[in-house]
Amino acid sequence: MDIKDLIKDIEKYLNKEVTLFGWMKNHRPQKDFGFIGFNDGTCQNGIQVVYDSILSNFDEISKLLIGSAIKVEGIVVKSEGSGQDYEIKAESISLEGDCPSDYPLQAKGRPTREFLREIAYLRPRTNLFNAVFRVRSVAAYAIHKYFQERNYVYFHAPLITASDCEGAGEMFKVTTLDLDNIKGKVDYSKDFFGKQANLTVSGQLEAETFAMAYKKTYTFGPTFRAENSNTKTHANEFWMIEPEMAFCDLEEDMNVMEDMLKYVVKYVIDNCPNELDLFDKFVEKGLKDKLNKLVTSKFTRIDHEEVIKILKEADVKWEFEPEYGEDIAKEHEKYITEYFNGPVFIKNWPKDIKAFYMKQNEDGKTVAAVDLEVPGAGELMGGSQREENLDKLVTRMKELDMDQESLDWYLNLRKFGGCFHSGFGMGFERLLIYLTGVDNIRDVIPYPRTPGNCEY
Repeated sequence: MDIKDLIKDIEKYLNKEVTLFGWMKNHRPQKDFGFIGFNDGTCQNGIQVVYDSILSNFDEISKLLIGSAIKVEGIVVKSEGSGQDYEIKAESISLEGDCPSDYPLQAKGRPTREFLREIAYLRPRTNLFNAVFRVRSVAAYAIHKYFQERNYVYFHAPLITASDCEGAGEMFKVTTLDLDNIKGKVDYSKDFFGKQANLTVSGQLEAETFAMAYKKTYTFGPTFRAENSNTKTHANEFWMIEPEMAFCDLEEDMNVMEDMLKYVVKYVIDNCPNELDLFDKFVEKGLKDKLNKLVTSKFTRIDHEEVIKILKEADVKWEFEPEYGEDIAKEHEKYITEYFNGPVFIKNWPKDIKAFYMKQNEDGKTVAAVDLEVPGAGELMGGSQREENLDKLVTRMKELDMDQESLDWYLNLRKFGGCFHSGFGMGFERLLIYLTGVDNIRDVIPYPRTPGNCEY
């Protein structure tokens, strides 16, 4: 059986024999008895196993090292001071897989996160990363649960694409051509797909096609950026959640953003109490208060222009002076969430700093775009109402000198039963940073892919 199921219904098994398989997390052998911190990975804290010299293989078990895989048969009893209410009094312990002294996690003391990145394949065995990746699993389930319960269709966006959703050009090429030995202009018509193909930076444009059929759809999958950045918040492979909703304007888009975020955070609070206790104690003091406050907060909604006005009137010496028509910096995001004492939707952004597909407002200067800023993290989500007017979308693409032919399918959505629609995107790892307090994206992805790093 699983330790999680045992602990969940422990009174049922009191004074009864159970059989468990798992690993030794710590071991304190004594002359005539010993204590094993035992876990099978199904819960955060595991359970203590007590054994004594009545075991026929007592000497063998006493010599086992941390990391060894064992089978335990024993009686569930009330504990006498282990820090837990119950423990297993072993009647039999057998070795399933030995672990030698050169096991990297045998060393005393807490290994650094930097060291653990070098042995990412072993990270889930540590308390911190065991908690991080369990929260990742639970949060992913909560996201699917939220959308599935509300009639959204889960859409698998293609990972190989011929379009650049963001227009940034920082995409990984997918090719079978020997580019190193080609002189001059590359003829992609001879390539595998007959044209230049890349790894996707977003599934949004493709998701819009499904929104026009299912009304509500969402993608949740890996995306890629060929950005040579080594900051704590950038990785070259990461996961994105991107819903698209037909017959949805910007205000309703913000309603969904707020509702979904509160739902997922609350689900993690309810289902990962031990993990959040660990984070709150060892990673970010006050994390649980921060998360609980978000769930009960009223999210402010304010125009970008008004935000700039507030920033300009603030009695603060900015490193980057806020300006109308420009993006805001991290220091501005922090100030705004503190100013309103909670999450803030900044909406109606300057047209010239936003993507081509965003709906233009009547003023001709702004678009119906929104970013969600949350205390302690800054921007967490971004979305917009999409431009449903074909002529306006074509005009905007011409202004940006974009290739219309490669996006004819996208333009046709406006011809064939098009309607007003909206959507948003949230980087999954950014959410996990917020949920765990672990501040480096490399530590919330099982195997981080960053410049110069593709290791295990």
